[in-house]
Amino acid sequence: MIVLLINMKNIDLASLTIENAHKAMINGDFSATDLVKAYMKIISEKNKEINAYLEVYDDVLEQARKADEIIKSGKGNLLTGIPFAIKDNILIKGRKATSASKILADYHATYDATVIKKLREAGAIFLGRTNMDEFAMGGSTENSAFGVTRNPYDTSRVAGGSSGGSAASVAMDGALVALGSDTGGSIRQPASFCGLVGLKPTYGAVSRYGVMAMGSSLDQIGPLGKTVKDVEIIFDTIKGKDIHDGTTISIDTYRSERIGKNKPILGIPKHFLNGDGIDKNVLDNFNKTIEIFKEKGYEIKDIKLPNIAYSLAVYYVIMPAEASSNLARFDGVKYGLHKDGENIIDDYFETRGEGFGKEVRRRVLLGTYVLSSGYYDAYYNRANALRRVITEDFHKAFENVDIVLTPTTPAPAFKIGEKSSDPVAMYLEDIFTVTANLTGMPAMTIPSGFADKLPLGVQITARHGDERTLFEVGKDLLGE
Repeated sequence: MIVLLINMKNIDLASLTIENAHKAMINGDFSATDLVKAYMKIISEKNKEINAYLEVYDDVLEQARKADEIIKSGKGNLLTGIPFAIKDNILIKGRKATSASKILADYHATYDATVIKKLREAGAIFLGRTNMDEFAMGGSTENSAFGVTRNPYDTSRVAGGSSGGSAASVAMDGALVALGSDTGGSIRQPASFCGLVGLKPTYGAVSRYGVMAMGSSLDQIGPLGKTVKDVEIIFDTIKGKDIHDGTTISIDTYRSERIGKNKPILGIPKHFLNGDGIDKNVLDNFNKTIEIFKEKGYEIKDIKLPNIAYSLAVYYVIMPAEASSNLARFDGVKYGLHKDGENIIDDYFETRGEGFGKEVRRRVLLGTYVLSSGYYDAYYNRANALRRVITEDFHKAFENVDIVLTPTTPAPAFKIGEKSSDPVAMYLEDIFTVTANLTGMPAMTIPSGFADKLPLGVQITARHGDERTLFEVGKDLLGE
């Protein structure tokens, strides 16, 4: 536990939540400026080793002073003065946004992402931009052009990815909460590795305007925090329709009806948990969590998801295809890195060859291949057809249960470098998380214990638009 003395006032960062921070600032126990200074001190002490932040903003104290003025005027809300860490693929006007890539190393955003606009209007403070896998391609933050992010629980291990910096910033007490993006588990996996709560909302629940696209039919922006309530508060602030994002939905888009009368009914796809590759500690922890739910009065049902085993293969066809299309805009002409070749085509080759890292180049090549003439039907179209079948499997499961419960990851955080030479082994880390992105359903990871002092998490998935049930179950498990 870290307790700092700021202006003779104790701030317990380890147990701080949005609500009790808000109350403390309203009561004058400490100010937003005091709080920011406490986080800045932790960052100065820990970030050199952890590498969670790529940049700490130079106007943080100015932001805090403005928040203090709003709070004193009585016009503040729950997020006024709350310090956030922001993933490096989310645009903040006038600030660098590189997606942890050399090709955008000097790019400065010209406008605010919608999620940033909403948080700014709420009075939130942006501490800085956090490290990530380049263009969100990876599950370990080892693919960043600016060095790996280390896990605060064990610095020889990864913090997860692609939102590894966001997760590590909160876990090391370098931010109260954070924003990340999730295309196949990039919020939930690092949250699990770092002992946090992480939410991937329903597809369209949160605007993607101003967020660098990876897989446009898969990406979602979401919060990371130490409690379910913190994650819920942020989600309620950033959600909603946006005229700048035609995929966003309203609160009335989905009308979920719960099956369980007193408590949600939990479904477990046991057939999917019996295969190889799942760490024994993860399975033991998962079974203990099931027993905790039973003790709390939850009904547990075995469910069948007949095609879930194909999810990873489907994901790794659709995601690279969409990524290759989205990354075509990075050509060195309008913004970012530019290298001169003998002609314009050579300019593209030189710029992308130097600007993109190995994993990005791999996925672009794979995506271009599956979209090419002669292979489009064989791979991309078939993957999309199977995606619909997998989604229908979940719909059928939700006729009998309210939540699908699985581990978040097949193993605890792995050693840095352990899987970097084996892309397939790295991709298998997404085995439990990709389904929520393929189906568009909301999913959240909840801390569920430890294995050899490394955090573990369980994942809960709900019907489209039913984040409320996720929050209810998560709070019950954590005793909030």
